[in-house]
Amino acid sequence: MLARKGLLPDGFLLTRLAEDQNQWNRSRSRSQRARFITKTGSCNVAHKNIREQGRFLQDVFTTMVDLKWQHSLLIFTSAFLCSWMLFAMIWWLLAFAHGDLEPRDPNAGPGPVPCVTAIHSFTSAFLFSIEVQVTIGFGGRMVTEECPLAITVLIIQNILGLIINAVMLGCVFMKTAQANRRAETLIFSRNAVIAPRNGRPTFMFRVGDLRKSMIISATVQLQVIRRTVTAEGEVIPVSQLDIQVENPLRSNGIFLVSPLIISHTMERGSPLYELSAPSLASEDLEIIVILEGVVETTGITMQARTSYTPEEILWGRRFVSIMTEEDGRYCVDYSKFGNTVPIKMSSLSAKELDQTRGVQEGGSEANLQGWGLVRAGRGGFRRGGRTCDSSAPQPWYAQSEKPEREVEQKGQKKKVQLEVIGRRIEEDGLGEASE
Repeated sequence: MLARKGLLPDGFLLTRLAEDQNQWNRSRSRSQRARFITKTGSCNVAHKNIREQGRFLQDVFTTMVDLKWQHSLLIFTSAFLCSWMLFAMIWWLLAFAHGDLEPRDPNAGPGPVPCVTAIHSFTSAFLFSIEVQVTIGFGGRMVTEECPLAITVLIIQNILGLIINAVMLGCVFMKTAQANRRAETLIFSRNAVIAPRNGRPTFMFRVGDLRKSMIISATVQLQVIRRTVTAEGEVIPVSQLDIQVENPLRSNGIFLVSPLIISHTMERGSPLYELSAPSLASEDLEIIVILEGVVETTGITMQARTSYTPEEILWGRRFVSIMTEEDGRYCVDYSKFGNTVPIKMSSLSAKELDQTRGVQEGGSEANLQGWGLVRAGRGGFRRGGRTCDSSAPQPWYAQSEKPEREVEQKGQKKKVQLEVIGRRIEEDGLGEASE
């Protein structure tokens, strides 16, 4: 919409470079899947066969605010016209019942005092009704003290006119100050991407704010809607699962001072953990993005929404940089807002990658464990342990069967039984005693 109005160049809607145009056309030629949230943020759900229509009349104000502008203006005009016509009929009946509409001879003396002066037909009664309700008061028509009933009708019309003015003006104000109007200047990238980040497959999309006024306490929430089947065979057509946004603080809060790339790491526990490049096209899921915050200028809570289907998720691509530093300030090029570039990435899912890494890390971990046991035990066997030279662990009592000790003699290592060493020590001790 902003591109059509000329506020933004058409390029910010692009999500691929020129060489991928053919692939985009092929994806668009396929049958379009149903989605819950459209790209503009509206709910794509049709409610049918609602029997209790009267529930909408219990909340008339919200119902009128939710109506389209043409319907709201029609109701606005009809409310005033109907009220003017209704009280015009009442004023005409009062004048008719009091005899104020009977013709009089102008040459005759003054007649009876009318309930309302200068009412001679329904047209004059209609003009008086407008003057009373909008408090114009031209001065030609007025209520006299002759008819107490006319005074009562005057009070009722004034009160009813104030109620109609308050409701209609409130509806117009709420429709012009709706939070979704602020969401028109919040843009999302048309496509999301899956690319490696810090060695892990990561789901990413870009969001930006076109206004200089900030969104206070902005938060981003991601949900996956997919069709699931329970172990009992029950089909759940709409299963909503929350996705954690990548944030060191483990929260969904963002500071939207410039376009940001919101990311989600596809790790264990993520709904996208088993998603791979071959299975992406056949997946029946929809990733909904909800951005909430408070408008800085008005203090109204706003919400912007969009969604991504499998056809709008690009595997093995990354967003290009759109921010540069010029003259001591940062500049954002919105013509490249949705552009992506291809990168080298495995087509395996995060689960398959973890399984592959687990086998490799398991082998290296075993070697490290053996090395650690050797370092922990200074030769020989320890209780429940083994060295690298041993093929199987031996019980603790095997240490006392044949203990050995390494001694160095003339630069060569020789294994000598401890009993032999003990006998040599005893003989040397006896020899010194005899001397």
